[in-house]
Amino acid sequence: MSEITKLEEQLAHLTKTVEEMSDVMARQEKELALMANRVRLLMEREAERSQDAGGHVVLGDERPPHY
Repeated sequence: MSEITKLEEQLAHLTKTVEEMSDVMARQEKELALMANRVRLLMEREAERSQDAGGHVVLGDERPPHY
């Protein structure tokens, strides 16, 4: 096998790998955008819920009202 043939095979392999990685990155970009949108919606919903509850925010180290 000549050196040129080896280089052509390597180039074809690398090209295929780059195309596969590009597809994965495109899919991940879509998933990330979807998740970011969901987080934004959840934050808006929680802000509305907090506002409806009188604006009181429960902190993790705050004692419950029955203490």
